[in-house]
Parts: sequence; structure tokens; C-alpha cells
Amino acid sequence: MSDKEKKAEEVEEAFSAETNENESTEANETVEEIDNENVQPVSEVEDLKAQLNEMEDKYLRASAEVTNMNNRFRNERQMLQKYRSQDLGKKLLPALDNLERALATEVEGEQNESLKKGVEMTLESLRFAMQEEGIEEIPAQGATFDPTLHQAVQTVPATEEHPAETVVQVLQKGYKLYDRVLRASMVVVAQ
Repeated sequence: MSDKEKKAEEVEEAFSAETNENESTEANETVEEIDNENVQPVSEVEDLKAQLNEMEDKYLRASAEVTNMNNRFRNERQMLQKYRSQDLGKKLLPALDNLERALATEVEGEQNESLKKGVEMTLESLRFAMQEEGIEEIPAQGATFDPTLHQAVQTVPATEEHPAETVVQVLQKGYKLYDRVLRASMVVVAQ
């Protein structure tokens, strides 16, 4: 081998060694880049999972809130429907009282009797209509005094006939709409 060939061989070996070194350095750098790329997506995935969980939680809470609002609105509509006659019932109570007072008076003559019969029929129609709407009289005479249903206007001493805390006399009838008191009964109570 000539000098030239030896030199060419040495250069070639040096070049191939340098290339191998560069290739291994590049390979190491590529591995590091791949590792960095893999690390970043993992943390991004964890962040995205956390965001997804947070959004799912918000969705479930919002869904529950909407369900609660719908239930509340349905209950309010039912209550409004149930007690829709409350104001009208309160306004009709004085008319009912007046018709009952008119019937309590004594009348003479055929014409007055027919007039009284008409008032009686009107009173019965009014009572029926009120009953259809859920308005009913609060039983009071002889009942145990209940401050939620009765208003004590006067007290009298208790007797054997009327024990303590018993309604002795009803001065004005009370009425309720289902479970709501429209007007408490005005009563005299034995003490």
C-alpha cells in the first residue's frame, strides 16, 4: 500500500468514526427530544382530564339545579292552582254571612215566605259553589278550642255542660280553604 492509500484509509476511518460519533450524538439528542415530547403530552393529558372532570362536575351541578328549579316551579303551580279561590272566597264570606242573617229573621206573609225561600236557595247555591272550590266551614260549636282555627272573643266560666277549653257559642262562622284558614271562627270559650 502506498502512502496515499494509507492516508485515504486513515481519513476514511476517521470520517467513519466521526460519523458514528455524530450519529450516536444525534441519536441521543433524538431520544431526549422524544422523552421531552412524551413528558409534555402526559402532563397535558392530565390537565385535560382534570378540566374534563371539572366540566363534568359543573354539568352535573347545573343539571341538578335545573331539576330542582323545575320541581319548585311545578310545586308552586300546584299551590297556585289549589289555592286559586282564596281571594274570591274571602270576598264572598260577608255575603254568605248576610244571607244567613237574612234567613234568621222571622217573616210573615206568603210573599215574604217566598222571598225567604229564594234567599235560602241562593245561600245553598253559594255554599255548594264554595264547597266545590274546597272552601268549607270550620266546625266550632262544642269543639275543643284551637287557636289556629278559633278566635276567642269572650270567655265564660266552665260548667259540667261546657268543660274548660270548649267552644260555648259561635259568634261568627269561620271558613278554611283545604288546610288554610280564610277566616277564624269568632267564639266564646269556657275557662
